[in-house]
Amino acid sequence: MSQRPSFLTLTALAAALLAGCANPPTQQATPTAVAAAPARPKLVVFIVIDGLPMRQVLDNREQFSPDGFRRFLDRGATFMDAHYGHAHTVTAAGHSVMLTGAYPQRTGIISNEWVDPQTRKQVYNTQDTDYQYIGNKTELLSGTSPRMLRAETVGDVLRTADPASKVIGISGKDRGAILPAGHKGTAYMFMSGSGQFASSTYYMQKHPGWVEAFNAARPADALFGQTWAPLLPDKCADGSTQQQPVAGGPVYACGAYARSAADGQAFQSTESNTNGNRLPTVLGQKLSGPGPDFYKLILPSPYGDQLTLAFARAAVEGEGLGQDDHPDILSVSLSSHDYINHAFGPESKLSHDHMLQLDRHLQAFFQYLDQRIGRGNYMAMLTADHGFADTPEWAKSLGRDAKRFASKDLVAHANVGLSMRFGEGKWVTEVSAMGLLFDEKLIAARGLKPEQVYLAARDIMLMHPEVQTAFTPDQLRSSDEQTPFLAQMRKSWHPERAAPVQVIMKEGRLFSTRTTGSSHGTPYAYDHHVPILAWGPQWVGQGAVKSWVEVADIAPTLAGILQVGVPRQAQGKPLPLPR
Repeated sequence: MSQRPSFLTLTALAAALLAGCANPPTQQATPTAVAAAPARPKLVVFIVIDGLPMRQVLDNREQFSPDGFRRFLDRGATFMDAHYGHAHTVTAAGHSVMLTGAYPQRTGIISNEWVDPQTRKQVYNTQDTDYQYIGNKTELLSGTSPRMLRAETVGDVLRTADPASKVIGISGKDRGAILPAGHKGTAYMFMSGSGQFASSTYYMQKHPGWVEAFNAARPADALFGQTWAPLLPDKCADGSTQQQPVAGGPVYACGAYARSAADGQAFQSTESNTNGNRLPTVLGQKLSGPGPDFYKLILPSPYGDQLTLAFARAAVEGEGLGQDDHPDILSVSLSSHDYINHAFGPESKLSHDHMLQLDRHLQAFFQYLDQRIGRGNYMAMLTADHGFADTPEWAKSLGRDAKRFASKDLVAHANVGLSMRFGEGKWVTEVSAMGLLFDEKLIAARGLKPEQVYLAARDIMLMHPEVQTAFTPDQLRSSDEQTPFLAQMRKSWHPERAAPVQVIMKEGRLFSTRTTGSSHGTPYAYDHHVPILAWGPQWVGQGAVKSWVEVADIAPTLAGILQVGVPRQAQGKPLPLPR
């Protein structure tokens, strides 16, 4: 991509931007005069909050700042019933849907990682050994290009029609940057080994000056020793910091966090890749200084959002985004909420407080864009890549049916049943994404047809007490729209990449070997009901939309606003905007 002039002194850029994010305004800025609306926005700001269920947006609405999430909720378009339509709701799959409008059955991004059914090698969703990170070590299976994505994005269509337009993807995770940026955009991701943001040689051979200046200022190092403290008062009436359990019931936080699970519970992680499970906490408190061990602690805190948005500001300045009549797209995927929910659960006080901290950072970013781009020149849209289940132990304390379940138990159950049916053998070799992979050589050696074994395996899975349903390739290729969960699973199943027999666990089951925190990946509402929020009155209007919509509808909607063609693989339809 060609570079547009920078408007800040580059040597001071990173420090200035980080300071701006660290001190967000507490009051809504006085609106500036809105110029006559352009035919299309000069800049589309696409924001992804990794791992954000819609219920967390609604639950915290009254505690949000005037101009963060509430810019959307009070003065934008709120889609109250927005969902993913596929079954395996994980980060890469979700990010592949947003701006292609296509489900994994077409994009090929069936999970974060999977086992190739032919080679039996581990595959990462954005791996490409032909390319390396610029100025940073490239580990095996690192995400370096969009080669695995078998669909075009809105940005790809835009840049095909107008090569002068720019598409920038930024995230704490490689997949969060690469997949929305598409094939013709440019992706930058956080490097936990160096504390830098970097691109790969798929996009360029050398970083532009504004990226080098940002990294040279070492803004990640400035976060060492920062304290993550509760944003709102959290004292109980008796002056203590948390209530005591009643008759063995759950332990809640107090004050502003009264509805959330208190800190320090046994099912909340204290692993070395977190900052502990109690607030306040000091980043790097057990370390002697910045370095790789410290940098990995930034994303599981509100400072991960702060740093990512600082880099996004640098991109706006360095690339001159939104400064001419060639519309640009800036995609920013904020990864911290996902790390926090995985470690502590979405019901936790830590997750609750992170929502409030994130909200303040969004407010500061939007008000920066108001001044830099102009309120009448850009629009913003916000969504999430998936939701989250409550931590099973917390759910059980509230009387719900929930438990953890390891994939190896599914393999063992399948092999016992298949051995009884066809003779001794390790018929199922492993789980890939949501499916069972088989020893195809063993099937052939026993003179069996694969379809015969797949059908038997499905029936055996249906006898497992923790399994809701299972599907064979014949079912997944069928046109059956009546069988529960089949349509969702079909959208997650790519015949060349997915395992042949797909399995869905019962609701409330966490498919994980971890003993703390929570996860996602199921076709249940807690995992697929996510926010779709939009702001930009002249393009999206204002009001709440209560009809069912899907994240796949975002791509055709933005294509219409940008007046370009809909991506070829798109399955969604334009959102019913409240104009």
